[in-house]
Amino acid sequence: MSCRTTAFVVGFTLTTVLCAAGCTRAPQQRTASGVPLSGPLIPARTTMVTAWDFPKNPLTDATLDDSTLSKEIRWGFRIFTNTPGEAARFTPSKVSCSNCHLNGGQRERSLPLVGVAGMFPEYNRRSGRLYTLGDRIVDCFVRSENATGVLETSGPGETDQEHEALPSTTSKEVLALSAYITWLARGSEVGKNPTWRGQNVIASAELIPVEHLDAPKGEELFMERCTTCHGTDGQGVAVGDKKPGPLWGPDSWNDGAGAARIYTLAGVIRYAMPYLDPGSLTDEEAQHVAAFINSKPRPSYPFKHQDYRTEKLPVDSVYYARR
Repeated sequence: MSCRTTAFVVGFTLTTVLCAAGCTRAPQQRTASGVPLSGPLIPARTTMVTAWDFPKNPLTDATLDDSTLSKEIRWGFRIFTNTPGEAARFTPSKVSCSNCHLNGGQRERSLPLVGVAGMFPEYNRRSGRLYTLGDRIVDCFVRSENATGVLETSGPGETDQEHEALPSTTSKEVLALSAYITWLARGSEVGKNPTWRGQNVIASAELIPVEHLDAPKGEELFMERCTTCHGTDGQGVAVGDKKPGPLWGPDSWNDGAGAARIYTLAGVIRYAMPYLDPGSLTDEEAQHVAAFINSKPRPSYPFKHQDYRTEKLPVDSVYYARR
């Protein structure tokens, strides 16, 4: 073989190797059950097969050590996935954070929280002020977990005890949840809204005026499509060690929660439910189901008069007095 031929072969081989190395793609990440991830999230259309999956799980993450911060992150995850059990003093309801933010806040179009910590502080329309991440978590406790329900059991002259009973930004449970949610944002760009945030909403052009929503029709759809997991009474059916949170009644979220808004709840229903066939309900059907669920009784949030003082009351806030 001539020197010229040898040089050509060597050069061709080296180019091929470099091209192959440069073109090789990293293997697509999958859930523990083998489902390919959508970015860092579990895809919205997966069903019960991924119910127990967490793409990032601090309980099994070998990079976390025995430090105080690592322990807080792990406890925050346990609170998130079993709020009544791990944060009982602030959870008169039987709702867990992961009942709405599925898969530990790591599921597409189910209010995912991956990368969200870097967006705080941000403006909160309901309160008309800037919110820290801790403020937002406190809000979830007092509304979605109905922490204000403890005030109903307080007697005369127990003002100090009432304040002690409510969560604050320095409560250990709030700090642990902050640690977990911040851990989910590691590697994310601060101040850059994740592309997957705000994707569980129904387009404004498809919103039906509240007065035209049909709660009885929503009930029919609920009984047909939702009772396998939620039961006919809306209180939830256990599947293994998972159980949906109550959708109404004394153990559900209170009437000041985000889910007590029809369009907000409809967005979650539209893309995350029914859990055995997510995304199969139409925009219209999801709104009727949400109208039915939010026509039912639930605990009262005692400070609704303090909400929307600087912003217009949303039309779908059906539990609020019109003003």
